[in-house]
Amino acid sequence: MTTLDYGLGQSFSIGAQAGYLLGVKSFDGIEKPGFGDRFDLKARFNANLGSVIGLPANVDLYPGLNLGLKNFGAHVGGRVFFDKGFGLFTEAQFPIAKYNDDAIGYERLNNQFSFNIGVAFDLGK
Repeated sequence: MTTLDYGLGQSFSIGAQAGYLLGVKSFDGIEKPGFGDRFDLKARFNANLGSVIGLPANVDLYPGLNLGLKNFGAHVGGRVFFDKGFGLFTEAQFPIAKYNDDAIGYERLNNQFSFNIGVAFDLGK
């Protein structure tokens, strides 16, 4: 998963997220999912609350909404930056409204709760 967020001020950001599921050889007895079953693209909106609630400038907490190819969902996460725009993040994502409530097999792969941990870069630094 790769995410890019662009700040629209101190407290709001918009962005995009692209994800590709690796390591899925079969699902519900069906072999080898295709590219479209593994790939998802989302537009994001975040409310960056770090400065609002008085956290240090290098720490941010953010809830947000995302609209993707597979669903409409929400996420909540946090970031901490260390030296020169490098840091760590954690984020939980969950679907609110799936485009296909009767999804079967691979259609369910990108329609479930996910928890992510990774590195963050502030390209403006």
